[in-house]
Amino acid sequence: MRRIIIRDFSVVEPFAEPARDLRILNKQLWLMQRDLLKAYFSRTTEVESQEELEEHITNSDESLVVHRDNLFFNAALIDTFMARAQALGRPCQIAFLASDDARGVKGDPSIERHALQLCTHITRRDNVTYIDGGAEQIGSVHVADLYYYPEGARGDPVPLLVETISREMGYYHIPSYMATKGDLTYQIPVRAFLSIESWLHALMANVLMGAFSMAAQQDSRMEKSRLKNILRWTKEDWDLFPGKILFSLRAFWEKLNPLEEQWRNHFLSSRSLVKVGKRCSIDPTAIVHGPTTIGDDVYIGPGVVITNSIIGNNVNVMQGSQIMLSVVSDRCFLPFNAGLFMTTLMENSMVAQNSTLQLCIVGRNTFIGANNVFTDFNLQGEPIKIVHQGRIVEINLPVLGSAVGHNCKLGSGFVVYPGRMIESNAVIIFDNDANLIRKTVPGHDVDDMDQATGEPRRIVYHWPNVYIDPADGEQRDDRLEEPPAASMSRAHTSESLGQRQQGDTIDHMRSTSASNSNLSVTDMSVVHDPSAVGVSVTRGG
Repeated sequence: MRRIIIRDFSVVEPFAEPARDLRILNKQLWLMQRDLLKAYFSRTTEVESQEELEEHITNSDESLVVHRDNLFFNAALIDTFMARAQALGRPCQIAFLASDDARGVKGDPSIERHALQLCTHITRRDNVTYIDGGAEQIGSVHVADLYYYPEGARGDPVPLLVETISREMGYYHIPSYMATKGDLTYQIPVRAFLSIESWLHALMANVLMGAFSMAAQQDSRMEKSRLKNILRWTKEDWDLFPGKILFSLRAFWEKLNPLEEQWRNHFLSSRSLVKVGKRCSIDPTAIVHGPTTIGDDVYIGPGVVITNSIIGNNVNVMQGSQIMLSVVSDRCFLPFNAGLFMTTLMENSMVAQNSTLQLCIVGRNTFIGANNVFTDFNLQGEPIKIVHQGRIVEINLPVLGSAVGHNCKLGSGFVVYPGRMIESNAVIIFDNDANLIRKTVPGHDVDDMDQATGEPRRIVYHWPNVYIDPADGEQRDDRLEEPPAASMSRAHTSESLGQRQQGDTIDHMRSTSASNSNLSVTDMSVVHDPSAVGVSVTRGG
């Protein structure tokens, strides 16, 4: 069998490179595709146009598997598609069920809720004949550029239906203002499929279709072969039962074994759920719950909490850091008290102490300084928007962080609003006079004591102005007088509000980025086209 790759040269911002070169689950996408398909093909051909593809298909009589190089899929999906396609014995194209109100049909939840956002390479086809369970049906489907051609047979491919087997998973009974009816949920597929055309898709591939999907697959297996349903067991239940018994016995023994590593003191920390590579050092006080994969030469310090995540090789996670539903690629470094929630770090990046990233994606060789906060929720209740291909686009997610490109350096003290981008090769330094100490701050005589209290007298600042100076015995209420820097900032803000009321959002964002440094990151997304940088006409998201 030959594999034909359809090249897609579209650049994914803010990484300035095609999807095939991005790290997904700590592996470049092209390499992941090769590894998942290597059991099916013996040689590979790349094409750059539809005409070139048709020529190869027409002139070849060997069996073919054809796919676009920006597609993300997992082993469960590709194995299912190939097994069904080979059994069908005719040219076919992967398809997913689409909602059809006229026929009372509900579409594939994972595809329609997550994969279709900002997507152009998964397309809808109505009133077509497709194959479902080996039988022909007529209806609506979503199709993508993944094909199979059997040996010698050519012709138009028929849509072949594959179910993603999605499960609703997430966080329930949270405050109602953060999600519909108080439930923040996602449709997590067992068979994952996605066309990566935006940084949002790359984040979904790593988190929702990656780390979260691993948890969904484990939950699916654990729900099978339950003894209370033994009279209704299927062949799959009987096949899974011996492995489930062995899994339970191993976990029980690991908990009782006095020679076992101390951090494996929980059912979710068993060797079946937490895979650890070679030469790793994990502190006994760390908590590591699976399904989690840890690479080689990894250090995990005291008090670290890791759940449902993927940790690459040569990673250092220092004391107190927390990683949940995240992907940390090779050679990353997290000093103490760093926090990642549903976030992806590509290789050789660092998130410094006390910084928190929620639903974010960070490129390779990037430094995130200390005490930065990437927010993921709009306090004003507005829909979250992102910049995609030069346009401001509303997305169907109640919470979302931001994207940081390759080779970036972000200083300390920033708050980044949801849905923003920091493009590759950018250095951002905090430069706000109202909150920045640039020089030595004068103090007071250390021998001057208050006789009534026995406390040393101190000079008091309402930064950057002196409020109380014991040297002259005066108290100044400088809070009533705006310092020059604050006055200038508010002047710009007033001017900006006027511009926004006049509808001139673009010019406002240009002037703000140059003149009002404390808004330079939080009020805009950085894109190649400087005329499309605004995301929301109101602050806060």
